[in-house]
Amino acid sequence: MMKSFFAATLAFSLLLGLPHAYAAGAIAVDDADATKASEVGYGIGTGSTREEAGIDAVRECKKAGNSSCKVAVRYDTCGAYATSKDYTGVGWGNTEGEAKSNALEACGKGCKVAASDCQ
Repeated sequence: MMKSFFAATLAFSLLLGLPHAYAAGAIAVDDADATKASEVGYGIGTGSTREEAGIDAVRECKKAGNSSCKVAVRYDTCGAYATSKDYTGVGWGNTEGEAKSNALEACGKGCKVAASDCQ
């Protein structure tokens, strides 16, 4: 009985075109002229694969007015991008806090998170 309820709910949401969960996410950044995290241009994308998510992230980054966008991190759950004047780092994890912490650790002293997201 429960399986048929979930199947019917899924079929109904697909029929109506309601949004569904994506399998992957990505963050694209334009940090060519950035000297601190608040100056980094970025876009967050989603897709059914990491490749699709990267393409979407670059599109969103450019749509935000950035010209030198590149994919910084692809993830299945949560991802983050950290930067400083001299260093960058990416991280991923099961929570946004874990992804941010991993990005900061990878980046080093003086870094701040410029962008993060969870699926």
